[in-house]
Amino acid sequence: MNPVLYDLRGLKCPLPVIKTRKKLAAMASGTLIRVDTTDPLAVIDMPHFCNEDGHELVETEKTESGHRFLIRKR
Repeated sequence: MNPVLYDLRGLKCPLPVIKTRKKLAAMASGTLIRVDTTDPLAVIDMPHFCNEDGHELVETEKTESGHRFLIRKR
């Protein structure tokens, strides 16, 4: 199953987490989402958000302009 791509580049904290939480709420359990961010705090915020909400952070990747997160909805 291919992940849903979600481009949140250019948004500052806390918007990437807020928008990811809202997007995941509308998705089926087990769905993968790949989130692209440029917010430097996202590398701290996204893992914390996943841990808090029970989602699986499958992968974190440093990109040229920020970070990319692969998340599986619980």
